[in-house]
Amino acid sequence: MPINDWPALERPREKLLARGAAVLSDAELLAVFLGTGMRGMPVIQLARALLQHFGGVRGLLEADTAALLAARGLGIAKCAQLRAALELTERYLQAGFDRGDPMSDPATTGRFLKSKLRGYTREVFACLYLDNQHRLIRYEELFFGTIDGASVHPREVVKRVLFHNAAAVIFAHNHPSGVAEPSQADQRITDRLKNALLLVDVRVLDHMIVGDQQVMSFAERGLI
Repeated sequence: MPINDWPALERPREKLLARGAAVLSDAELLAVFLGTGMRGMPVIQLARALLQHFGGVRGLLEADTAALLAARGLGIAKCAQLRAALELTERYLQAGFDRGDPMSDPATTGRFLKSKLRGYTREVFACLYLDNQHRLIRYEELFFGTIDGASVHPREVVKRVLFHNAAAVIFAHNHPSGVAEPSQADQRITDRLKNALLLVDVRVLDHMIVGDQQVMSFAERGLI
């Protein structure tokens, strides 16, 4: 049944405006974004087909341009819109830090880190360099590993921290497995980095692990 034949408050666009975006399913949100379907396939059906084809929202947003253009129902215009929407999201998350807001909220910091690290299929170790007010100086990805680990070198970390004249840091890395639980190796490297940076009067505020659904904070767990 075409969406225009649905009861008004069950149509994705009207439901979003009346009740908020959070009540919509993934397919309904994508249908609002797409706007129109294709011949013989209403937009909600197209949205469901695309999500199934790409394995969900994450697969769709992380697909490369060639894969998007090869999918039935996505042309150059919609492909460009998807890319632009993803970039806008990342810039929105970055915007508060660019204003000079302190990075004092683990949830906000976690969302920012998730946008940066979750898409990697290998482990990546990153650092947020902060000034003495805990405002972001720079985000930098330092070490790139394999699917189950990355070698982190404290000496190189200290050099980069001093280069950026940081007063504090937040470390982060992703777990390609999707499970945001710290390993013993994660705890050991965190302790080594904390001790190394104490020698140059730089505080380690947190170490965050990015998984598929959550970001684990060492500070919130009392592990740092």
